[in-house]
Amino acid sequence: MADLGIARVSDVALNGTLTRADLADVVHRNLGLSRAESAHFVERVLHHMCHALSEGQNVKISGFGSFILRDKGQRVGRNPKTGIEVPIAPRRVMTFRASQILRDRIAR
Repeated sequence: MADLGIARVSDVALNGTLTRADLADVVHRNLGLSRAESAHFVERVLHHMCHALSEGQNVKISGFGSFILRDKGQRVGRNPKTGIEVPIAPRRVMTFRASQILRDRIAR
């Protein structure tokens, strides 16, 4: 997995969240694209991922992980406050499964 470097170290360290702007900044610094082109590049990648998922396709990023869609059937749930049974409608959910490479890096 290619190391993209650290994006805006102070911002990420303060709030612990990597944002679109951080990703665009890394693309800008490492690929030499303009800031606008970098932001557009990040937006297009995210758009393609969202579109594929909305069309029912799973998304796999080698060395990172997979976004997997699952269809969950209808089931009966229970309101914890009142104990009344409530039907839960069938729905599609997305899960993320990290690759072994990512799991190993996180475990360090």
